[in-house]
Amino acid sequence: MVGLPTPRRGVTLMELMVVVGIVSTLFVVGAPLLLQANRQFIQVRTRIELQQEARGIMYVLTRNLRQAQRDTVSISRANSTQPFYSMITFTTEQSTTTYVSNTITFQQEGTVLYQLRGGNKRVISRNLAYLAFTFPRSDDMGIISVSLTLQKNIYEGKKKALHMASEKVMLMN
Repeated sequence: MVGLPTPRRGVTLMELMVVVGIVSTLFVVGAPLLLQANRQFIQVRTRIELQQEARGIMYVLTRNLRQAQRDTVSISRANSTQPFYSMITFTTEQSTTTYVSNTITFQQEGTVLYQLRGGNKRVISRNLAYLAFTFPRSDDMGIISVSLTLQKNIYEGKKKALHMASEKVMLMN
């Protein structure tokens, strides 16, 4: 067995350069694709979160508004820095047997939506961009229109917004 060459171990410089070229091409092409896929995922996730939050807000608002007594509804704003029609106050009857009065207020303060009930101040949302309560018909104060826009930062200073409106919330009392 003298004279047989021993097998080589390792790689040549040419093989190493080919591998580095292939890997760098994959990074150049793959990195923007991964970044775009990540951004798309963030946008879809944010849209779903805003939709769920908006549905929850509208549920709470309409459920409480339907119980409002028509003659107690007052639409205004919390202070001069807030948008017009961004606060609603009304009274409901909690029980038909005891006739206990309950005052409820929904108001926007900056990007936060609060519910005030019985001295308790509860945060409903921290992503509020716009809120408006209006009477869509001047001859019927038993119908209230609710409009809200939620907005959330996503990436690189970009924002995702969702607008939701409920044209007619009928007051039952």
